[in-house]
Amino acid sequence: MNKLILQLLCCTVHFCYAQATKLADTTLLQPVEITAVRAQDKTPIAKTNLGKQEIEKQNTGMDLPFIFNHTPSVTVSSDAGNGIGYTYLRIRGSDASRINVTLNGIPFNDAESQGTFFVDMPDIASSASQIQIQRGVGTSANGTGAFGGSININTNEPVLKSGLEFNNNAGSYHSIKNTLVLHSGLFKKHFTADGRISHVKSDGYIERASSRLHSAMISLTYLNPKNSIRFNFISGKEKTYQAWNGLSEELLHINRRYNSSGTEKKPDPYQNETDNYLQQHFQLFINQKFSAFWKANITGFLTHGKGFYEQYKAGKKLSAYGLPNYFNGADTVYTSDIVRQLWLNNYFYGNIFSAQYEKSQRQIIIGAGWNQYKGKHYGKVTWAKEPVFIPSNFKWYNNNALKNEFSSFVKWTENFSKNWHLFADLQVKKAVYHINGFRDNPTINLSNRYFFINPKAGITYSKGKIKTYFSYAHGSKEPNRDDFEAGINETPKPEYLHDFELGSEYKSPTIQLGINAYLMLYKNQLVHTGKVNDVGAYTRTNIPKSYRSGVEITAAAKISKWLMVNGNITLSRNKIKNFTEYIDDYDNNNQAVNFYKQTNISFSPNIISSATLEYAPVSNLQIGLSGKFISRQFLDNTSQMNKSIKPYYTQELSTAYTFTNTHLKEIKLFVQVYNLFSTLYVANGYTFSYIYNSERSTSNYYFPMAPIHFMAGINIKL
Repeated sequence: MNKLILQLLCCTVHFCYAQATKLADTTLLQPVEITAVRAQDKTPIAKTNLGKQEIEKQNTGMDLPFIFNHTPSVTVSSDAGNGIGYTYLRIRGSDASRINVTLNGIPFNDAESQGTFFVDMPDIASSASQIQIQRGVGTSANGTGAFGGSININTNEPVLKSGLEFNNNAGSYHSIKNTLVLHSGLFKKHFTADGRISHVKSDGYIERASSRLHSAMISLTYLNPKNSIRFNFISGKEKTYQAWNGLSEELLHINRRYNSSGTEKKPDPYQNETDNYLQQHFQLFINQKFSAFWKANITGFLTHGKGFYEQYKAGKKLSAYGLPNYFNGADTVYTSDIVRQLWLNNYFYGNIFSAQYEKSQRQIIIGAGWNQYKGKHYGKVTWAKEPVFIPSNFKWYNNNALKNEFSSFVKWTENFSKNWHLFADLQVKKAVYHINGFRDNPTINLSNRYFFINPKAGITYSKGKIKTYFSYAHGSKEPNRDDFEAGINETPKPEYLHDFELGSEYKSPTIQLGINAYLMLYKNQLVHTGKVNDVGAYTRTNIPKSYRSGVEITAAAKISKWLMVNGNITLSRNKIKNFTEYIDDYDNNNQAVNFYKQTNISFSPNIISSATLEYAPVSNLQIGLSGKFISRQFLDNTSQMNKSIKPYYTQELSTAYTFTNTHLKEIKLFVQVYNLFSTLYVANGYTFSYIYNSERSTSNYYFPMAPIHFMAGINIKL
């Protein structure tokens, strides 16, 4: 596939260089699908905008969450320990299932888990021209409800000049990233063609935590001042060795690189304990400008994902996998080592419509979207140590899921004086979710319907260099797939959020300051309590009241032509008012119960801070020093010190030199050193406790991050 795409791109670019047109008209229609979900400058919410230059500066080989690492209120982690493969981020302590992610206005979150798996979209940053991170509920968007933030990724900005980029990076743990980007520029006065091919590989810091990632993108566009048509094809393929188990606290001090995945096979670990997935996006955008005041967009999309993760399991009951017992001539064999694959094959497709009216001091955007998700979950046994008969194409479980979602919104902004700006936003959303069994509970069949109304409103006052705003937003969110395994008698409730934001910003040519205070009040937030439900599964439980409150401060100063500093700090309180913990009691064959008041929400540090110093001693040379501090995080919601992640502080050093006086457009050499002083820290983990022989035992598992490591590269632009 990649070779075919490369050949098509090379032919297209060769033709387009010959046909490249000088631009006489720069009023070509800009993509409406982006403005429909993107917050504008005066929108009264907390946000961070990353432009193309900033994205390129941070895109040195790690996955997308690590590009956001130094933005306000963000924490990141990595299974492999070096930011490549399975990576995660949180905004204000909220995990990926509570962060709405859109790609060109199209939902990217998984419809069932509601999580975001950036590993399925390798190196998308190399195609992104703009990324906006909204903190809090934010503005109405398509897809999963935003309970901590939103990320809007834009790859649809027209590139009107021809060009070619070849980026090659290499670094620690045999990490390599190769990217080829091609732009035809505008040809035949109306057409553009863009493409990218990326290859990322790494052995990971954790043992065997390797990644082999491939991605490709083709974008074809027709442009004129009145309308535009764009087609995107994005493909991502990943194969990663599993490092999901983490490392026990005891082993953390003995061999922090140890990986237990695959070790059920003796004496050597199973070499194909891997996650394998292919995801392909097909996107079509049609924009039309009807008059000086009206323009509209219609989007159609299809996302197909298919893959599996493979595991070696030792001593498993054959009957648990629907396989017959084996008679070896003397005895009946009931167990065997097996290799199993857990498959997912899904289609996600739909349409989105938006229309924008803008005249004088008023802007109105209306939008609607429909999507459907069809998912197949099934398992295969590909090998058994004992000579057991395994039918071809045998599936030991085979479950289906169907989810339909419809949403519509209207956004209204009004500049009703020179200084005052009013914003209002109303979203209506309906979701219908059908589940036909789970792997461990195949007889559970559920059908649930949800209807949400989410109002938002705010006001902005701006005068000169100062802008002040206040907003309120209501968010709603249906439970995810795993929550429904509670069974029919314990169906989880939807979650609700009231978000209040108050902020002020000061901007001048040399200084930028910002402060934002927030209060996020949750109703029925779903959290892990340790409770076992009526079908024997550990699932999240609704808690009536919890909240997040805090202050986000940002600052940047250009001290001179050669020195610039910037930073941010978040100070927060994240509390559950009343929390009930359940612990397995093996002595009495039930669960012990503990009650807590005003406990800290897990993985929600009270302090998140970042600072960067940029120094340019000579022309074209840049040196940067960055630091990041994260205060203590608790692994669960009981606020116990023995179940926590210790505070940590890390630093990065970057150097880059750009050659411009060459026959090429630009040659850039860079070196990025991560964790400069080799801090031994962990960024993620989990915990569980139990009672046995009248004693309570607690086991903590952590995901260690790599000590000092580096990436270096050469980027060439033609």
